[in-house]
Amino acid sequence: MGERRTGHSGQDAYRNREFDAFVAGAAGRLLHTATLLTTEPAHRNPRAQALLTAALAHTYAHWDRLRGEDPYDVTRAALALRFARTAWRHHRGLGGLLSALTPQERLIVVLRLYEGVAEEQTAALLGLSEDRVRAVCARCVTALGAAS
Repeated sequence: MGERRTGHSGQDAYRNREFDAFVAGAAGRLLHTATLLTTEPAHRNPRAQALLTAALAHTYAHWDRLRGEDPYDVTRAALALRFARTAWRHHRGLGGLLSALTPQERLIVVLRLYEGVAEEQTAALLGLSEDRVRAVCARCVTALGAAS
């Protein structure tokens, strides 16, 4: 029985080291993504931090089942979906250029332009058509260009 615990603890320790390494490499960019979505200032972003924490918790809970999936993509998707579900809280932007956009527009623009997620992946993630994603992104780019 002691051996099983040791073996299990060894697996847990390895899993934790892998996850910690992932977080060390990806958390900064993911926090910036969350901050863009919430339009909070980078130095004071509790909503963005909460979104990231929830997304990382989701990834950690599924870590052993990723099976070749990129943990960054999984975490980004969890972050985007959590933002989409709670978008009513983020309706009014808190400042910055992206605050003029609706939460859905911000999500599309951030995924497409900052994260570089393909139209078809963005559409599938958000349950929209590719045409809708393309149109929203084009409209936002035009609006943001005129505002800057």
